[in-house]
Amino acid sequence: MIDEERDERAPLGPGVPAETVLAELRRLRKLDRPTHGGRLFAYVYDPAVPGLDELAVAAYAESAHVNGLDPTAFPSLLAMENALVGAAARLLGGGPGSTAPDVVGSVTSGGTESLILAVKAARDAHPEIAAPRIVVPASAHAAFAKAAHYLRVALDPVPVSAETLRPAAADIAAAIGPETVLVVCSAPSYAHGVVDPVAEIAAVAAAAGVRCHVDACFGGWTLPWLRRLGAPVPPFDFAVPGVTSISVDLHKYAYAPKGVSVLLHRDAALRAPQYFAFADWPGYTMINPVIASTRSGGPIAAAYATLRHLGDDGYLRLAALTRDAVSGLADAVRGVDGLRLMAEPESTVVCFTSTDPELDLFVLVDELAARGWHTQPQLSYADLPASVHLTVTASVAPRVAEFGPDLLAAVAAARAAGPVRLPDELRALASTLTPEALTPDLVAGLAAGLGLGAVGAAGDGAGAGEASTSGTGPLPERMALVNALLDAAPPALRERLLVEFVGLLQRPTW
Repeated sequence: MIDEERDERAPLGPGVPAETVLAELRRLRKLDRPTHGGRLFAYVYDPAVPGLDELAVAAYAESAHVNGLDPTAFPSLLAMENALVGAAARLLGGGPGSTAPDVVGSVTSGGTESLILAVKAARDAHPEIAAPRIVVPASAHAAFAKAAHYLRVALDPVPVSAETLRPAAADIAAAIGPETVLVVCSAPSYAHGVVDPVAEIAAVAAAAGVRCHVDACFGGWTLPWLRRLGAPVPPFDFAVPGVTSISVDLHKYAYAPKGVSVLLHRDAALRAPQYFAFADWPGYTMINPVIASTRSGGPIAAAYATLRHLGDDGYLRLAALTRDAVSGLADAVRGVDGLRLMAEPESTVVCFTSTDPELDLFVLVDELAARGWHTQPQLSYADLPASVHLTVTASVAPRVAEFGPDLLAAVAAARAAGPVRLPDELRALASTLTPEALTPDLVAGLAAGLGLGAVGAAGDGAGAGEASTSGTGPLPERMALVNALLDAAPPALRERLLVEFVGLLQRPTW
């Protein structure tokens, strides 16, 4: 009889019953932050609609094994994709009867893929430009930097005002040159939730003969509903002349499961360079509108079911709940001495900073987490201070009354604890160490010194057939010291530190 644990030909171990596998998954999931309940202000979007999860899971299962590689083989998926694109286009100022009647689009796996494809389409539309460039506000999503890196396009960042948190259209215009293929603006920016001056930026891009992409991944499915509720939402969609493409994530405020986004172009000619086609090999001719070739129909079907079920009235109701939650959270922040809103909320973000040197934001984040509120700390950048970001969803509305007292208690505890004091050697390291000098061993030593545990260890030795769920991983419950070190480091060093650290986390389980 073969010893499965020793036989190199059996890397997975013996098969186990389905209920055992599901029990393992449930134990692993207990390590995660809560995706429902209105206490996680990042990463997930919870509408708290009874039955919606079950509907999405059922729809996902119906199409999980359908392959988006060939729409002629699976016309159901093509029909659902076209319906999602049509819904997004109508919501964002396109379609029949609009000033942009010929809008077309593609369904992607998420906002990053949508943004990469927007950059690719702009780059490939100008093969005569040997060294293409894109102009972005400094507040634009980091996925544009990723796109520039992958596609070998130069990135020209434009500073944003420390007061308005927006770029000036004049500065965007000054940054546009003969090699610029795309200008970018956000509706809203992720970090602070403010809408860039899209009309002005699109106008200067059009005057220069350059495409203008509006990154509405974060707000595209909520700003139109907020406008219908009376919010003063500035023009940002295809109703704005000069806007050539828009991205909107359906797994954000359309409340579809991960990962579904839509990239829209004003017309088919603008979309054409987005495609990849290849016939010069003996296999099938490859034709892809997006980055992936094989795509599961599961996420698309789940998004289709979610949109069909909620409808206009459902999304309007969810937007109203979210608006009220944002207002309540902002009032809670205003009521705390030593905290300041980075901007008056315009969408679904509440972002605040500290005006008191003795009130350490990173300690405050830990104190809020100890009370069950999971927020997102943002490090300082240029002349912008460190801040705390809250992505607000409809599920937060019933929790708002609990947040204010907990915020006051967390602030009092943070003040009592005092600011984090980096050891002198760590502060010196952050100010003098170059990214090139970092080694995995040095990062492992830093991680141990910061209390990050046995980074990269394989737990109790469990293999794929027996998942380990002991402990909570290498991260400590309190991250203030880690965040303080990252905040003291310049961006390039932050990047390298985190690359090395995540590399240590991502080790095989043997």
